[in-house]
Amino acid sequence: MGEVEIPGDKSISHRAVMLGSIAHGTTHVSGCLMGDDVRSTIGAFRAMGVDIVEHDNERLSIHGHGFGALRAPLGPLDMGNSGTSIRLLAGLLASAPFAVEMSGDDSLRRRPMRRVTEPLALMGANMRTTSQGTPPLHLSPGAMLTAIRYELPVASAQVKSALLLAGLHTTGLTTVVEPQATRDHTERMLRAFGVELVISGNEISLMGPQSLCAADIHVPRDISSAAFFLVAASLVEGSELTLRGIGINPTRTGVISILREMGANIRLFNETTKSGEPVADIQVNGAGLRGIDIPAQLIPSAIDEFPAIFIAAACAEGVTRLAGAGELRHKESDRIDAMAVGLRALGVEVITGADSIQVTGRNALSGGCTIESRGDHRIAMSFAMAALKCDRPLTILNCHAIGTSFPGFVRIAVQAGLRIEQS
Repeated sequence: MGEVEIPGDKSISHRAVMLGSIAHGTTHVSGCLMGDDVRSTIGAFRAMGVDIVEHDNERLSIHGHGFGALRAPLGPLDMGNSGTSIRLLAGLLASAPFAVEMSGDDSLRRRPMRRVTEPLALMGANMRTTSQGTPPLHLSPGAMLTAIRYELPVASAQVKSALLLAGLHTTGLTTVVEPQATRDHTERMLRAFGVELVISGNEISLMGPQSLCAADIHVPRDISSAAFFLVAASLVEGSELTLRGIGINPTRTGVISILREMGANIRLFNETTKSGEPVADIQVNGAGLRGIDIPAQLIPSAIDEFPAIFIAAACAEGVTRLAGAGELRHKESDRIDAMAVGLRALGVEVITGADSIQVTGRNALSGGCTIESRGDHRIAMSFAMAALKCDRPLTILNCHAIGTSFPGFVRIAVQAGLRIEQS
């Protein structure tokens, strides 16, 4: 398979644009993912008066003048398919002195928002959703926020981030307590912009109000996008693939830990740190995989990578079980159901529960069928990798959303040795 270049990390790109837009001065971002989701965030801040300039080679210049310089958009902010955009902006704009409406595509308008709006309401935010707790989200001006201590009922980096961003413009100490560690990109990025945080065990505290100073941010390559190729290379006997500059934030490396538990041959080298984020080159070689019981403590650090992991499980020897992952039913699609339906079409035995899935692996997958991706980028890309083990070609429908996180996926997949065509 050789070597392929993975695009920039989506989570970090979102946060770089958001914080650069409310910082004082010009923030330079390199390696930014220019996919549809991040463009939704860029578009939102441009609509609120921020000058964001795109350069070649995934670079941005963001000319910020502080949170107080944001102005009311002329119309609703379109968040497209991006749950990160709408949930984090809910916190960031909770104390804005103007009204904001945020919405998105059909998929986003089915995503739950109360997990964010309810704790923000405890801080005094004035916002409303539909009766089902879904977007559009309406924020009304004039809210005087009060700092709170909030214990997350379910591990969620997006809820944690929304509360910390709201706390930036609140007088007093905002504290978020996590039941399990989640991705900490927001905390690392806030520090890069000069914000003072106190982290003690599973508690993150921020004394507000605080302002941000512009920074130079390097975005590492996205481990969530790399996951598809880690699985693909593991499944192909004799393969060797190198991925350069991948973010290996310890709150995101669950996929590596799980694949290694399954027997994958994965090696990290050239480890370093850029803009507060750990980065490494990764080499993966083909290896026989075995089914495992996925440890519960690894779920938060692999939550976005499970569709790819389920493909690995379908081709592993034995049974792979995952429990306690109900969050997967509330992503861009119900990923437990979407993966189960697709895997069964490939001849794989799958048993599901409310928050669980059990996959019995087999030596070869039955191709010659059509898979419905449900407009979910990670479902589509995962089944593209499954085609490596199919006895006949696969057809995958509704793949347009791949551009939200991995523009150029087909080209890079072909470069890695997959026989794939887009129509």
